[in-house]
Amino acid sequence: MEFSAGAILAVDFFHVDTVLGRRLYAMAFLEHGTRRLHIAGVTAHPTREWAVQQARNVAADLGTRMETLRFLLRDRDSKYGQSFDAVFEADDMDVLLSAPQAPRMNAHCERVIGSIRREALDNILIMNATHARQVLAAYQRHYNGHRPHRARNQQPPDALHQPATVHDIDARKLLRTQVLSGAINEYRYVS
Repeated sequence: MEFSAGAILAVDFFHVDTVLGRRLYAMAFLEHGTRRLHIAGVTAHPTREWAVQQARNVAADLGTRMETLRFLLRDRDSKYGQSFDAVFEADDMDVLLSAPQAPRMNAHCERVIGSIRREALDNILIMNATHARQVLAAYQRHYNGHRPHRARNQQPPDALHQPATVHDIDARKLLRTQVLSGAINEYRYVS
């Protein structure tokens, strides 16, 4: 079995605590090759059926990119189950289970969850599941469309080409866009 970073899709659960002390759960998928993030959903009660539906949604969103993926990397959480694995096995993906109590085996997914916490969730008071979905969707758009990644030569996952080099910095204006009410700032040069 030959492994390639571009062929791995990793998944993991993470929790989101609301301002009223309620714990919500979300599921994050990360394509290793492109570093593209997919936050599948938010719920107060993650069940196997809910996890399977999120897997179906992500598989549908990936569309033809599923053909380039060969492995699904996940932990041994009981919320996944055989039906969850079957969604990916139907697309000829092999399911790889991390060793028990070994979070470093899914380090890329753990790292992106840490980024979600540090860059968004630690700076915003989440009110409820609807608010959590909105915040996580905005973060996903930022992460995929603007946030640079070392593994991609400082390009975001959705970037198709390297931006033009700015030779005369004084001739261009820097535009700042606030994301999540200023918790995150995006910067772009405009003419």
